[in-house]
Amino acid sequence: MVDIDAAIGFVVAHGDGVERARLSWLRTGVPPSPETLDSAEVGQTLGGGWPASWGDEIASVDATCFRLAELDDLGALSRPAARRALDWLAASQRRDGCWEEDEALAEVAPEWARPGDPEARLYLTANAAFWLTVAGLDARAAGPLDHRVGGAYAGVVQAAGQALAAHLNPDGSWPSFLATGWLTAAVLHRQQLFYESARIKAVLAERLPQASPADAAWLASTLRRVGVDEQEWTLVAARRRLAETQRSDGGWTSDDGHQFDVHTTLAVIRAFR
Repeated sequence: MVDIDAAIGFVVAHGDGVERARLSWLRTGVPPSPETLDSAEVGQTLGGGWPASWGDEIASVDATCFRLAELDDLGALSRPAARRALDWLAASQRRDGCWEEDEALAEVAPEWARPGDPEARLYLTANAAFWLTVAGLDARAAGPLDHRVGGAYAGVVQAAGQALAAHLNPDGSWPSFLATGWLTAAVLHRQQLFYESARIKAVLAERLPQASPADAAWLASTLRRVGVDEQEWTLVAARRRLAETQRSDGGWTSDDGHQFDVHTTLAVIRAFR
């Protein structure tokens, strides 16, 4: 079994102030301090997105989604910074329902965010659509509450879901990176496209025994965030993989270097709290 108490101890011992505040919110719902929120929101561009570490001052779809994940762990998706970011994502959607990074980033973007690459386009579309789906109700503007999937961004999310579903292969696989699978499954699950979502999850379950700890953690936290039951077989497989890969210090290893181990561990806590 996953040892959540040991995972909590790892975050307390190795996390910075923002990461420990994320832990407090996930565990007990304690609101972070204004200083912590300011630190988590720093660097936002005037347009609303956040730049990536590899992208100078140009707002990045991928980096903005990563920052929204951090803010979600702080209960901060209804704050002005998150609302501006979500508005920027919605406005950045292309006519075909997809997202791509700014062409100015073509020379520096990693493969998963490279402008003009169809695999990167599908991944960024799934990632942006996921955050607009789960944050839409939190980020509502003034006026009547919109109860549709994605709230104020319902039309954007629906167009993205249609684009993602159109790229699925008959066997449930997809022509993009592994993470595109669970992000797409989550988006389609919330749109009640349960058959399409289940086909994707069947493929993911087959790959989980060899998945990295970071991938298993991201998958589990993504599916739980849209209400997939923790006893659903894909999540049972993810929990088994995480139990196998938890380290003796209570944490899990990130694919992006040890400096992100706490982030990966927080994803596990988020999924199975």
